[in-house]
Amino acid sequence: MGTATRRMTVAQAVVEFLSKQYTADSINGMEYRERLIPGTFGIFGHGNVAGVGQALKQYQAADPAIMPYYQGRNEQAQVHQAVGYARHTRRRQTFAISTSIGPGSSNMLTGAALATTNRLPVLLLPSDTFATRAADPVLQQLELPYAYDITVNDAFRPLSRFFDRVSRPEQVFSALHHGLRVLTDPADTGAVTISLPQDVQAEAFDVPEEFLAEREWRIRRPEAEDDDIRRAAEAIRAAKRPLIIAGGGVLYAFANDELAKFAELTGIPVGNTQAGVGVLPWDHKFSLGAIGSTGTTAANAIAAEADLIIGIGTRYEDFTTASRTAFQNPDVKFVNINVAPIDAYKHGTTLPIVADARKALVKLNQALGGYRVGVDLEEKVAAEKKRWNGIVDEAFETRYTPLPAQNEIIGATNKAMDDQDVVICAAGSLPGDLHKMWRVRDPFGYHVEYAYSCMGYEIPGGLGVKRAALAEAAAGGVERDVVVMVGDGSYLMMHTELVTAVAERIKLIVILIQNHGYASIGSLSESLGSQRFGTQYRVLDKEQHSFDAGENLPIDLATNAESLGARVIRIEPGENVIEALGAAIKEAKAAPETGPIVIHVESDPLLDAPGSESWWDVPVSQVSDLESTKQAYKTYTDHKNRQRKLLG
Repeated sequence: MGTATRRMTVAQAVVEFLSKQYTADSINGMEYRERLIPGTFGIFGHGNVAGVGQALKQYQAADPAIMPYYQGRNEQAQVHQAVGYARHTRRRQTFAISTSIGPGSSNMLTGAALATTNRLPVLLLPSDTFATRAADPVLQQLELPYAYDITVNDAFRPLSRFFDRVSRPEQVFSALHHGLRVLTDPADTGAVTISLPQDVQAEAFDVPEEFLAEREWRIRRPEAEDDDIRRAAEAIRAAKRPLIIAGGGVLYAFANDELAKFAELTGIPVGNTQAGVGVLPWDHKFSLGAIGSTGTTAANAIAAEADLIIGIGTRYEDFTTASRTAFQNPDVKFVNINVAPIDAYKHGTTLPIVADARKALVKLNQALGGYRVGVDLEEKVAAEKKRWNGIVDEAFETRYTPLPAQNEIIGATNKAMDDQDVVICAAGSLPGDLHKMWRVRDPFGYHVEYAYSCMGYEIPGGLGVKRAALAEAAAGGVERDVVVMVGDGSYLMMHTELVTAVAERIKLIVILIQNHGYASIGSLSESLGSQRFGTQYRVLDKEQHSFDAGENLPIDLATNAESLGARVIRIEPGENVIEALGAAIKEAKAAPETGPIVIHVESDPLLDAPGSESWWDVPVSQVSDLESTKQAYKTYTDHKNRQRKLLG
C-alpha cells in the first residue's frame, strides 16, 4: 500500500510543515516542548503574494492558530523582531520571514548577518525569480553575463548558516529538514535561508502525509569528555589568579545556577561579555561585571593579572579581550568551554572543552571538590568591586543642567525599572555604557545586540522581545516590561516598527535620547584625532562643505513618533530632568497594553561615561598634517605595544 499524500502547493506545504515543528529540551530533569515557529512575518509583493501569501490566507481562514501572520514595515526589521524573540526564548523559538523577490529579499541581508553573527536562529524565506525562466528576465531580476543562475538571493550564502534554493517541488523536503536541523543546533545556529522561486511556490505536487506530521527537534546539549574535565581541573588547581569570562552560552545553556555554584565553591570571580550580562546578579559577591573595552575597572584589573582564563560560552570578540590587551600575565592560559568548536579552540588553547556549558560546569564542580582560590584574590575582588561601584554611584548621581549626561539617564532608567524588566539596546555609545554600568538582577533582564551592533535594531528587536515576554506571561511566567534605549542616530535608521506596535497595541517603552548626532563615533573620532568629523547633525556650511560647526538641525523626533501613532512623553531640559524621567518611566509602566510609549529626552553628548581602564584597537593614520592625529597615533602605538597573541 502506497504512502498517503495530499495535493497542495509548495507554499502550502511549507506553511503547514512549519506549523507542526516543535523544539524539545530537557534542563535539570524538566522537559520542555514548544512550537519552533510560532508565526510568520511577511511583506507581500510579486514573488510571494500568490505563494506564501496565499497559503497563509488559506490557513488563516481554516484556523488562525495554524500559522499566525504578523505584519512588518521593513524586511530587515522583521528579521530583527525574530532575533529578539529567539534571544528571549533562549533559541528554542523563532519566526519565519517571507519576502518578495529583489529588494524585498535583499532588504533582509543585514538581518541575516546580524542573526548569524549573534548565533541566533531565524528562518528566512526570500522569494526568487522563475525557476523555469518562463519569463526572463522578470522585474527586479539580477542579470550577470558570466553566471545566469545567480540571483540576488545568492548574497545570503556567506551570511547564512544554511542556504538552499528549492528549484523543484520535491526539493522542499530535504531543504526544510536540513534547514531546521541547523536552526535548532546550538553549535551551528544562525540565519537559515531557503530561497523559494515564485513559480515553484505556486506549483502543486503530491505531499506525503508523513512530511506534514508533527515533529520534535531536540536541542543538543553534549556532555563534556571526562579527560577534558580532568585536564581542565588540573589547570584550575594549579592557577593562582584564575578568572571566568562568561558569555551568552551560559544563558542559552540555562547554566546560571551552576555558574553561581562554581564561583561560590571555588572563589573564582566572574566577568561577563555583552551577551553574558545577567549570568550573575550585579551585586553577587563574585561578579566583577562587564569585562574588556566596555568593562568595569574591577573586571579589567583582575584580568590584567590572571594566569588562567576560563571562558564559558564566549566567542572572545575584540571588545571582550580589549583587542588582546586585557590579559597581561606572561603565563596566562585558557580553558574554553563552548558548544561550538570554533570558540572552544580560540586563542590556541590546548584545553578546549566542546560541551554544553551547564553540563561541563556540573562535572567541573564535582572534579574541583575542596579547591578554593587564595584569600588575597578574594580580597582584591572585593576591593575592586567597591571601587567600581563607587564610580558608578557617582556617575548616576552627578547632575548636569540643563542637559543631563547619558550616565544620569541610564541610572534613572535602571532605578525606575523592576528587576524582571528587560532593557534593549544595540548601537552607539549606549551599549558600552550599559554594559559597564547597568545593574541587572534577572538573567532575562538585559538584551544588547552587540555582536553586530546594528543601528536600527533597537525598536524591532525590542518588539520581538516583548512578543516573547507576552507569550511567557500568558504561559504563567513573570510579567515583564520591555524598555528600549535608543539614540537619535539609531532611531532615524529604523523607527518603522513603532507602527507595528501601534497596529497590535503592544506596549513597548522607548527611551529616545536626542543628542544631535552620533555620540559614540564622535567620541571615538576625537580620540583618534579626527575631531568628531561627520558625526554631528548640523546644517551644512556650504563654504567649508562641513556639517561640523553649523546650527543643530531643527528635528523634532517626539513629533515624529507621535505622527506614527505612539504616545509621547516629552522631558524638557532643566534642573529636574532626571526626576521627570523617572516619573515618566513609572507612568509608562503603569499604563495599559494599548500601544508604544516614547519618552523623549535630550542629553549632552560631550559628557562621557566612566572609563574602563581598557583599550579598543581602531587603527590611527600613521602620517598626518593634523596635530590631533599625530598625538592620537602616539597613544595608539603605546597601546599596540601591549597587544599579545595570547597563544596557550
